[in-house]
Amino acid sequence: MRSARSPTSVEIVPNRSAPRPSPPDNRLVVALAYDGLCTFEFGVAVEIFGLARPEMGHGWYRFAVAAAEPGPLRAAGGVRVLCDGGPELLDEAGTIVVPGWRGADAPVPEAIRDALRRAHARGARILSLCSGVFVLAAAGLLAGRACTTHWRYADALADAYPDLTVRPDVLYVDEGAVLTSAGSAAGIDLCLHLIRRDFGAQAANSVARRLVVPPHRDGGQAQFVEAPVPRAREGARLGPLLDRLRASLDRPYTIAAMAGEAGMSARTFQRRFEATTGHAPGEWLVRERLARARTLLETTDARLDDIAAACGFGTLATLRHHFRTRLATSPGAYRRRFRGRAALAAS
Repeated sequence: MRSARSPTSVEIVPNRSAPRPSPPDNRLVVALAYDGLCTFEFGVAVEIFGLARPEMGHGWYRFAVAAAEPGPLRAAGGVRVLCDGGPELLDEAGTIVVPGWRGADAPVPEAIRDALRRAHARGARILSLCSGVFVLAAAGLLAGRACTTHWRYADALADAYPDLTVRPDVLYVDEGAVLTSAGSAAGIDLCLHLIRRDFGAQAANSVARRLVVPPHRDGGQAQFVEAPVPRAREGARLGPLLDRLRASLDRPYTIAAMAGEAGMSARTFQRRFEATTGHAPGEWLVRERLARARTLLETTDARLDDIAAACGFGTLATLRHHFRTRLATSPGAYRRRFRGRAALAAS
């Protein structure tokens, strides 16, 4: 799949048949450093996995940095990096993060490709942030898989590796043991997604609060919307409306009612709502209601009927329908998979 311009469409792409394991027994996260290191993407890995988080207990991730080649290594912005070890550290990792790469055409050292293949074969999870996808592709870890990268690199990736399904219109793709993210800040979304997958919503929310970012954005959200920041006048009307909608998702909403609250005609409201959020109003509401339902399933023992009502789905049948069509699971199965994972952080 190719895109000649910045993407605006949305597609849900995680491979639902891929396993969703509990946190690995080996919780060592190793980030790969290289000459020309992408400072922002590396900083994301450090901030998410490398900071001490005593509130998470003794079962939290450990962190190290592996040099892809002999140093000293330079990073963007004039920084030099001293690492904890070389490629041999990848053999010890439960999770490996490749924070960008120095260029789409830059070769990947054979030692790194071999280390990643060994890690994948023994079950380690491997994440790429932004252009780091080229490292995973060079190692052969993405053959036949869906993946993503920054939309600017999507065509180059598809040209270089025609056996991949490149999705330039999503934030991240979770294929179980291999995960890829789009550009820069989407790496935060992918890392928070992995925390949510490993430890549950409460742990991911706690880390997100410290980062001052939204706790959860689905991988299928668009990387880019034409007007990600509303104009001042629209923000004054749509911003408070979005807050009110989130606070009362149990209520039924019509386009006419929402447009009236925003002081716009229905046609103008729909156009400006989509330009601001990247979604039509109905789609946005379904996503927000699903996010609320997932949080309630993960953090409470509320009855499924009550959750359906509290989130605005009305009936359990409707809740099940959206879980089945959007997440390829049922609310009950989702709760069994994710309920109580926050307790694992203290194990």
